[in-house]
Amino acid sequence: MSSDWAWLKSIAEAEVRRTLHRLPAALRQRAAPLPVTYERVPNAAILADGFEPDLLGLFVGKAFDEEHSSTVDLPAQIILFLDNLWDFADRDEEVYRDEVRTTYLHELGHYLGLDELDLEARGLE
Repeated sequence: MSSDWAWLKSIAEAEVRRTLHRLPAALRQRAAPLPVTYERVPNAAILADGFEPDLLGLFVGKAFDEEHSSTVDLPAQIILFLDNLWDFADRDEEVYRDEVRTTYLHELGHYLGLDELDLEARGLE
């Protein structure tokens, strides 16, 4: 089974699209404009902020309910770390798809203002 970057990215993009399509309409309308970017692993700046090297995903920017704040910040986006997700899935494509979906939904939850306890209660820890 290949772990080629293009292959991992194409699977992740398809899984994010599929997950987005399955969301309830009101939630899909909020989530659709939020960009998702794909990286192999967290960069040096993310690690310097105290995140672990095996981080699976990250939401950066203002949450949905904070978008109209007057402070300047990074644009809201979800970053998925595909090499880390692939390693976490023990290089199993089905598990990888599940982890991409779960991580995307977890980070989307942060965008929507949910904290770690809210996400855990929804099975998105």
